[in-house]
Amino acid sequence: MILFVFEGRDDKTYFESIRRLFFPDKSDTFVCTYNSNIYSLYSKLKAHDALNGLLEVDTVSVLKEILLEKGDHTLENIREDEVSEIYLFFDYDFQESGGTLEENNKKLQAMLDFFMDETGNGLLFINYPMVESLRYTKELPDNDYWTYTVTRKRCQEERFKHQVHEFSFYGGNLEYLVLMVKPADDAGKIREKTDLIKKNWRHLIVMNVSKANYICSGKNEVPDEMSSQVEVFENQLVKYVETEDCKVAILNAFPIFMFSYFGKKIIDGM
Repeated sequence: MILFVFEGRDDKTYFESIRRLFFPDKSDTFVCTYNSNIYSLYSKLKAHDALNGLLEVDTVSVLKEILLEKGDHTLENIREDEVSEIYLFFDYDFQESGGTLEENNKKLQAMLDFFMDETGNGLLFINYPMVESLRYTKELPDNDYWTYTVTRKRCQEERFKHQVHEFSFYGGNLEYLVLMVKPADDAGKIREKTDLIKKNWRHLIVMNVSKANYICSGKNEVPDEMSSQVEVFENQLVKYVETEDCKVAILNAFPIFMFSYFGKKIIDGM
């Protein structure tokens, strides 16, 4: 069983598309939870002293505790030994005012250090500045994607979701990423849509993986091996966040996860 943990419902839309298109044979082994928050998870782990290394605690139990407090019984009957891999997806959200930016960066660093192994505590992936970064693109493939950044000030003045809607070639239309079958669609039409959407996801994988590599190495190209999420975060801080402009390089976690999971074969087809 593979456990996926997401921050919000928007994540669900994108992940369900990924699951349907790229994991058709494994989808019944997936368990997904939503409406978690990285800082509530941090606080809970801190309360258990897990982040200090003073106490061993399994991620499934901590997540179960958080979800049950919200009336969510998704994990109620799932044991830690039933889960083989854990993947977590959260937003950087550096525009948030709950705590200083420095404090929140320290918390995120601690979380990335804790969630470094999908077969252990779990593997954490971060969206910069949030999951809508997936749609911050001109017509695919967007060869300028590696250059896109956004300042903290702008995210505080205007919601990033609104910026995405205005910037994106596709506006609010998700049909280039999500398969939407209409009553009039025959098998050929559905196959045509599916092929196009998978092609678009592969463009996004190349764009995001190359950009992550650029953030870490200065080379805007697909690497042989993906940089770790810790490396990406630390380079985001040094090269973008802790500069005079206080910005982040726009980057999405889902394409990076797919490259990390499948390797280079995801780009050429499977």
